[in-house]
Amino acid sequence: MTAPDRDEPTTANAQAGGAGAGKGRALRYQHVYDLVVAMIEERGLGEGDKLPSTAELAKLADVSVISVRRALDELSHAGIIVRHQGVGTFVAPRRMVSQPARSGALLDTITGEYEHEAFRTELLALTVGLPSRNHVDALGLDEGQPVWEISRVRRLGGESKVVEKATIPLSLVPALDQERLEAGDSLYGFLEEKYGLTDAFVEQFFQVDQPSRWEQEHLGVTEQEAVVRVRGVSFSADEVPYDSYQQTYRAKDFLFYVSGSQAPRLIEPSDSGRWSVKALGTP
Repeated sequence: MTAPDRDEPTTANAQAGGAGAGKGRALRYQHVYDLVVAMIEERGLGEGDKLPSTAELAKLADVSVISVRRALDELSHAGIIVRHQGVGTFVAPRRMVSQPARSGALLDTITGEYEHEAFRTELLALTVGLPSRNHVDALGLDEGQPVWEISRVRRLGGESKVVEKATIPLSLVPALDQERLEAGDSLYGFLEEKYGLTDAFVEQFFQVDQPSRWEQEHLGVTEQEAVVRVRGVSFSADEVPYDSYQQTYRAKDFLFYVSGSQAPRLIEPSDSGRWSVKALGTP
């Protein structure tokens, strides 16, 4: 007779413990999760540093391999670690920092070590059509006014990182330069140069969600992976709304940093270390 796994209650325990038994299992994998996060912080591990094996983590945490695998799955989904079959588990690359409140083109909002030249912009589609009610309201249009829809993907190292759709009224922008967009040139740079439309300020909201089929296809993510969807409106200096846009980011690849325009900058965006409080007297 095979002994029950440490993380799996016996039938009797399960019947007697009920929800408590399930809670115990959850605490075991969470213990491993916290252990790995603490290990990365306290040892000063960085991108590409190797972590202990599954068996070593099970011994360190005094839990079963099942709990370790569950914790590593969660850490991988959170973008904290990367796992390579047959090689090992490593600290994941640092996340990119996006400052969506900054004005200008999308790439102007991505700061830090990632320069514009590292990204490649690919035009997916350029169409003319009639906008939905939300676009009509956001852009202050009359019913029946046509718009451009410009769909693009931003790639880094050959991997899709952001997909976006810009919706712009033909009444403000009667013509676009498709060749420039296909070459990866800045849409907002063209709008400023050709039509004097400068991105003075934006209104936007964020949504963490599962990806649509279109986002799955062009971001290369599964339906279970989380994405961050940003919907917003860009306004010109004379307060004319001219772009109702949607940007979708791979959630585990980005941090989002927003600060008040008049406030001093007190913190730096970072995904390293924990934000926590250690109780006095705790060893």
